[in-house]
Amino acid sequence: MSEQTRRTAIVTGAGSGIGRGVAQGLLADGWSVGLIGRRESTLAETADGHPQALVLPCDTGQPEAVRDAFDRFVARFGRLDLLFNNAGTGTPQVPLETLDPAVWLACVNVNLNGTFFCTQNAFRIMKAQEPKGGRIINNGSISASVPRPNNAPYTSTKHAITGLTKACALDGRAHDIAVGQIDIGNADTEMARPMANGIIQPNGSIMVEPRIDVADVVDAVRYMAGLPLGSNVLFLTVMATKQPFVGRG
Repeated sequence: MSEQTRRTAIVTGAGSGIGRGVAQGLLADGWSVGLIGRRESTLAETADGHPQALVLPCDTGQPEAVRDAFDRFVARFGRLDLLFNNAGTGTPQVPLETLDPAVWLACVNVNLNGTFFCTQNAFRIMKAQEPKGGRIINNGSISASVPRPNNAPYTSTKHAITGLTKACALDGRAHDIAVGQIDIGNADTEMARPMANGIIQPNGSIMVEPRIDVADVVDAVRYMAGLPLGSNVLFLTVMATKQPFVGRG
């Protein structure tokens, strides 16, 4: 694949889990990929020496750091065709009146502010490049639709991602920027590991919930990423068939 035809992507939260899987899947498909995350060491593990992977340590909650990372990416690869907004953090399942305000603020900064700052820079680049346009895929989580008990911060930020997805899909329309969202349920990552021991349900019971292989999520993102810009998956849900989601509560 020539440098002129090679597609380019940035993946946030690329140091582990879904982000690592998607980044490595895109590299295998011939993309040039920028890897954004807090820890350079884990990003380097994701890159694994691949010549078309660029390690970009960055706190996505810091707007100037995000702008610098995106500019470094474009300086290396010339353009940006895809952004996968995946970086996120969970919060303890505790009654909201007992939640430390610092935990709320940190969750909002990573899950919502970071996604906005990355999207803002993607729009800036995608509008200006020739040919213009590109695709943005947001990791919404099924909590973007339905909450878990005692999980107000995470649920609130993921509901906000749905609003951001819709707004950006509208704003990007005139500029050939396709924006969509993937809502993932119980992928077998470090964040979902506690579910193997059981997780609280709305009726107060504890239930072991089924999980899906990260590879299934990666395949779904690769499908969305591979569409021509004239087509868009606005929302896609991928989850364990027997996960208690429909009818949760």
